[in-house]
Amino acid sequence: MGRKVPMWQCLIVIVAMIGLLMWSILMDRGGEPHIALILAAAVAAIVAKINGWKWAYLEQGILASINRSMQACLILGIVGCMIASWMAAGTIPSMMYYGIQVISPSVFLVTACILCSIVSLATGSSWSTAGSMGVALIGVGTALGFPTAMTAGAVVSGAYFGDKMSPLSDTTNLAPAMAGATLFDHIKHMIYTTGTSMIIALVAYTVMGFLFASGNEPDLSTIEEITTFIKGSSNISLLALLPPVFVIVAVALKLPAIPSLVGGVVIGVPFMFWNQAHVETALDDTLVNNVFSILNNGISMGNVPDNASDIINEVASLLSASGMQGMMWTISIILSAMCFGGIVDATGIMASFAGILLKVAKGRGGLVLATEFSCLFVNAVCCDQYLSLVLPGRMFKEAFEDMRLAPKNLSRCLEDCGTITSNFFPWNTCGATMRSFLGVDSSYIPFAILNWVNPVVSVFFGFTGITMTKMTEEEYQRILEEREAEKEAAIKAMGA
Repeated sequence: MGRKVPMWQCLIVIVAMIGLLMWSILMDRGGEPHIALILAAAVAAIVAKINGWKWAYLEQGILASINRSMQACLILGIVGCMIASWMAAGTIPSMMYYGIQVISPSVFLVTACILCSIVSLATGSSWSTAGSMGVALIGVGTALGFPTAMTAGAVVSGAYFGDKMSPLSDTTNLAPAMAGATLFDHIKHMIYTTGTSMIIALVAYTVMGFLFASGNEPDLSTIEEITTFIKGSSNISLLALLPPVFVIVAVALKLPAIPSLVGGVVIGVPFMFWNQAHVETALDDTLVNNVFSILNNGISMGNVPDNASDIINEVASLLSASGMQGMMWTISIILSAMCFGGIVDATGIMASFAGILLKVAKGRGGLVLATEFSCLFVNAVCCDQYLSLVLPGRMFKEAFEDMRLAPKNLSRCLEDCGTITSNFFPWNTCGATMRSFLGVDSSYIPFAILNWVNPVVSVFFGFTGITMTKMTEEEYQRILEEREAEKEAAIKAMGA
């Protein structure tokens, strides 16, 4: 253990990280933040070393941070295989085809948001939703003439609503654990802020859909051209929708996420052989010798003629999957981010900033605002959604208790900003994943209405006191007794 890092040195670490990322993303033509994050971690390690922190301890912090992200990395690799499997099986082309046939342009955005909400609520995973339903909806939106960023925003809003409200979600379980609330008290309490935000988002998507559809009437001949192209790429059938149905049902039955996703990959493989003629045309080779290669390296199901229009070229790119290897870029950015996040967490650099926020937070509204800002800041700096719940949860728990606010208020605040803004930053695990799955850049953020409205609604409720539940006198006394017991246990441990 080393000395507490002085605030001015903490600022050097944060400024270096922001500066390197800006240089990498804005100045460098490649726009890839991996090396910037590694260099920022090196700066943080040097500052820590100056203050007496041993490398072995810093390394343990890095490994602990990477360990927290390992499930995310495994899911990314499996989803890469799953998308390739479903593409070759005709599953994603079928989802796109039927979506274009059924969904009206005027209600497309609101429908996309609701569909993703339902799938995410059933699975407890915004990632699985974006990697399956989201990919198909991007194709549908493109066919109907919607900008990719607009469709991606509706997908992300719906996916994160379901993720937040599902008892199967890891973040929905983690937040109340950090705050000392029960799971279902936490979920019921989120209905006020997240439900209000979702209503605002759905109204906005309804208006946007009608305005966009009225000003951009879809060309029926173009839609016919697109559906004909999709039908030519794969066997289109309702049977091809069985793999995603299996995944949704499996996770809804509370089977673990990773085995369920692996099952989705495996179930897609027999459908590849059902779609064999189209797959072998795309491969220009026999399918039986290429199953593993498809899962690992991906496949492109859209054979574009030389005189194809721009919209057909765009649809063809959506009928391509990059397999497990296509996710390695995203996995490597997560590992790079965890190197930096692990050091700033282990050395208490983040705790120093949280301490400042506690000093300036005045009253109930100020405390909620400080908590929300802390979650946003940790998402940006530590690059990890889970840390954005754990660190502010630790830092503000006693402050909420001292103000006699029930634990479910803190757990709600953590999710209202920590969970929902994690995808705003391209170097955050969630940000990198959403951009990778949906094939978009940060231009989707203004259209992810739920994700930026929810923190605002939460802060408004904090200042006005709406639904900010107080503890009873008995609950408050019990918390004081628990604190006293913890102090006594710590003194005994020190004496031992």
